[in-house]
Amino acid sequence: MPGITLKISGEPDSELIRSIVPKLTALTCEVLDKRPEQTMVMLQFLPHEHWFIDSRSLAEQGRNSFRLEVTITDETNTKAQKARFQHDAFELLAHEIGNVHPHSNIHVIDCRASAYGYGGLSQEYTLHHP
Repeated sequence: MPGITLKISGEPDSELIRSIVPKLTALTCEVLDKRPEQTMVMLQFLPHEHWFIDSRSLAEQGRNSFRLEVTITDETNTKAQKARFQHDAFELLAHEIGNVHPHSNIHVIDCRASAYGYGGLSQEYTLHHP
């Protein structure tokens, strides 16, 4: 079950949300071999004036940015899958958001199966009790 947290610079934009969420969900499920019905997305916007790279706000730089975190169960994906996801997700978000700072980043977080789960059950438990 991937948990996706996406922070985007700027003011809330419902049209952008409606565009990004299904595309990011589909990409995550395709590349990381996950199930869409178990994929959660949380999206937040942060004003350009509150986002800094090299001690300068994005407002000063005239740029946009994002930070994408995807939490997955450790040892369920290969390095090649994660590398492809990093590349493809960056391309997707750069296209959707536009004018992104090159330091916009993606963090794939591998969590141990005993420390990660949903519905009150760890992934470790779910693995052994299907």
